Amino acid sequence: MQKIFIVEDDPSIVESLKTALRQDFRVTSAMNFRAVKQEIEEFEADLVLMDLGLPYYNGLFWTRELRKDSQVPVIFISSSSDEMNQVSAMEYGADDFVVKPFSLTILKAKIRALLRRTAVSRLEFAGFVLEDSKLADVELSASENRILTALFKAQGEVVSKEALLHLLWQTDEFIDANTLAVKMSRLKKKLSSVHFDDHIQTKRGEGYALV
Repeated sequence: MQKIFIVEDDPSIVESLKTALRQDFRVTSAMNFRAVKQEIEEFEADLVLMDLGLPYYNGLFWTRELRKDSQVPVIFISSSSDEMNQVSAMEYGADDFVVKPFSLTILKAKIRALLRRTAVSRLEFAGFVLEDSKLADVELSASENRILTALFKAQGEVVSKEALLHLLWQTDEFIDANTLAVKMSRLKKKLSSVHFDDHIQTKRGEGYALV
């Protein structure tokens, strides 16, 4: 069974999540809020449910720490509906953001969808291989891998901004084209180390394509 790690300090929410998820997944939760990253790594989690407000260090801090050497999918769960918190979570490496109160049925569907999207796959373009969230020697975040997977599958055809935003947010509620532009710029800079950045071309008014 795939493993879900919950980082949440409200015992009632933790228990409701465990009850809803344990039928389909192995589930555990953070015990030491000073050692969240260590506990996630020791559990070998396949996906993390991350609260924003936590004791000692917030969810943004722990997501940034995870992204230093892990591409484990992260879904934020927070009572904050502030758009800037959601944008910040994505920029720190989160893959989705769910606002409390939320539907457990929808959350389970999001978890399954994210686990499917981050499953191992092998794609090729211009002699480069995209496989297991890695291009050449460059490790990719889950959102970066999702963007590149869409571009690789298109094989030179334009992928619209709307399609990429849908992949990133999985909802039309918090679409932000500027955030996508920032992500693409950072991705190209990251891939310059393996000389793949020139293969990603911006099609003004349309989207992006590999060349």
